[in-house]
Amino acid sequence: MKIKDIQEEIVDEFSMFDDWMQRYEYIIELGKNLPLIKEEAKVEENLIKGCQSKVWLQGEKNDDKVVFTADSDAILTKGIIAILIRVFSNQTPKDIIDANMDFIDEIGLKEHLSPTRANGLVSMIKNIKMYALAFEAKN
Repeated sequence: MKIKDIQEEIVDEFSMFDDWMQRYEYIIELGKNLPLIKEEAKVEENLIKGCQSKVWLQGEKNDDKVVFTADSDAILTKGIIAILIRVFSNQTPKDIIDANMDFIDEIGLKEHLSPTRANGLVSMIKNIKMYALAFEAKN
């Protein structure tokens, strides 16, 4: 599935909820279903800088696709990284680099996060794109 299609799917899912409390609950639910990162990957170099809570992100190249795993010590943050992994995992580095991030605004995520969480979201996206750039450079 293409990044744009996954993003549209997420926008549709979020449009089903009437208010932000329901959306927060959904984000938390998504975090509970996040495939866990290996314990040995919970190291300093995989910690995302700029996040209020601890978020570990690991990217590995599998054939021509990047596969991400992540974890967080905060339930809401875990849900946010789960959304990003759903969008970007199993995509090519070039597609990740070129991806438009408008869906974040379309679901209203950034405007409903505290400033520190919004900064963390930006840092998560930046780290995902940096993995893709590194893998693309190796090609």
